[in-house]
Amino acid sequence: MKITPHGAAGGEVTGSAYILETAQAKVLVDCGLFQGGKKADTLNRAPDSDLCRQLQAVVVTHGHLDHTGRLPLLARAGFTGSIYATPATIEMTGLILRDSAKIQAQDTERLNRKRQRAGEPPLEPLYNAEQVEHTLRLFQPVPYHEPVEVAPGVTATFVEAGHMLGSASIQLRVRENGRDHKVVFSGDLGPRGAPILKDYEPFEDGEVVVLESTYGDHDHRPFGETVEEFLEIVKTAVAEGGKILVPTFAVGRAQVLTLLLAWAFRERKIKPFPVFLDSPMAIEAWNIYRHHQELWDEDMTRFAREGSMAQDLTTLQTSITAEDSKKINDLEGPCLVMAGAGMCTGGRILHHFKQHLWKPHTHVVIVGYQASGSLGRLLIEGVDEVKLFGEKIAVRAKVHTLGGFSAHAGQKDLLNWFAPLARRKPRLILTHGEDVPRQTLAGLILERHGIQALLPDLEQAIEIGSPV
Repeated sequence: MKITPHGAAGGEVTGSAYILETAQAKVLVDCGLFQGGKKADTLNRAPDSDLCRQLQAVVVTHGHLDHTGRLPLLARAGFTGSIYATPATIEMTGLILRDSAKIQAQDTERLNRKRQRAGEPPLEPLYNAEQVEHTLRLFQPVPYHEPVEVAPGVTATFVEAGHMLGSASIQLRVRENGRDHKVVFSGDLGPRGAPILKDYEPFEDGEVVVLESTYGDHDHRPFGETVEEFLEIVKTAVAEGGKILVPTFAVGRAQVLTLLLAWAFRERKIKPFPVFLDSPMAIEAWNIYRHHQELWDEDMTRFAREGSMAQDLTTLQTSITAEDSKKINDLEGPCLVMAGAGMCTGGRILHHFKQHLWKPHTHVVIVGYQASGSLGRLLIEGVDEVKLFGEKIAVRAKVHTLGGFSAHAGQKDLLNWFAPLARRKPRLILTHGEDVPRQTLAGLILERHGIQALLPDLEQAIEIGSPV
C-alpha cells in the first residue's frame, strides 16, 4: 500500500489530491484546483489518463475549490467510478464547480480576444459547464458515521470536520493481504467554537494519518476579540464615510459575516448601515445552509429561533447581476461590500478594488487565507501599488487582517485533533501547508509525541508498511 500526494504537498497549500493505492484498488481523496499565481496555472493540468481510468473511486472531504476544482478533469480523462461525499458537500460542490466553469469561460473569452489581436491561437478553459454536470452525476451521498465500501477492500467513514457545511475527516479502512489498515485524512479542519457549524470530531485509531498544516505555526486571535476588532473597524469607516471592502469566500465566510452583522444590528452593537452581499454564489449558498439546519451548532439554532435575521438585516442588499454590482461603485459611503473571490484571484472584488483601493478612507478587511502569489497576499504584505485589469492602482486604503474569522484550525486545534491518534504512534504525513507552518507543526509533534512527521513533495510516493 502507498499514498501519493498530487497536490497540497511540497509547501503547496492548494490543490489537495492524494491517491491511496492498494493491491486491489486505487482511491483518490479530493481533487482540488491549485490557486495563486502563474505556478498554479501550470499545475492545473489534466491528470494522466491511464491513472484516471484505473481509479475505482474518489472520496471528497468538502466542497471548496482547492479540494474539488479538478474533478471535471478526471471525468474528461476517463474516470467512470463514483465520487463519495456528504449530501451537503455534494450540493456545495455543485455550486462551486458551476461557478468555476462560468468564471473560466469568461476569463478565457477575454484572454482569447487579446490573443486574437496578437495573432495567437485561442485557448480553452480547463473544463466547461457540460463537463461539470457530467461530473456531478458521478456523486454518491454518504451520511456521517456510516461506513461505506467505496472500492474493493476499502471502506470509508466520514465524521464532522467543522470547516464548512458538510465538511468531513475520513477514515479509510483497507483490507489487504489478510490484514486491516486504517488511514485517516483530516481534510481541512475548522477551529473549535466557530459560529454556525458544529466542532470537529477526532478519530482515535489510525495507522497512517494525513494531517493539514495550513496554520501549523500559530493560533488565530480568539473569535470574540476578532469580532470586537471588526466592529471597531466598522465604526471608524462609518464615521469617515468610507467603504469597507471584504474579499469573501462565498461559502462559509460570507455566511459568518452576514450572521455577525445581523447579531450586531440586533444587539445594537452598531447602528444599521448599508451592506451589500455582492455574490450570487454566496446568496445561493445561504439556501443550502438553510436546507441543512441539522448541521448547525446549538448557538446558530438558538439565534435563528429567537429572532428574525430578515428583520435584523433590513439594510442588506443582494447583488445578482453585474449591473447591480456596478451600481455599488456609484454610491457614496459608508457601506460594507462582501464580494468574491476570497483570495482576490478574480471576481467582483477586483472591480471594487479598482474603484476604491486608492482612496484613503477605504478599509479592506481580509478575513481568510491568502495563497502565496495572490493579490490578497500582496495586500497583506503591504505593497504600495497593484495592477488591476492592466492598470496600476495605488494602495492607499487601510488593510486589516482578521485571522480570527479563519475557517481553518490554528496550531492548538490541529494538535488537539491529532492527540487521540498520537497514542497509537501512527505514520504521520503533513500536507496542505507552506514550509514554515508544516515544519513548525512537525517539530511540536516530535517534541510532544516522539513522532517524526513526513513532509512529502508533490507526487512523492509513500510506502505504507505492516500495521503497528
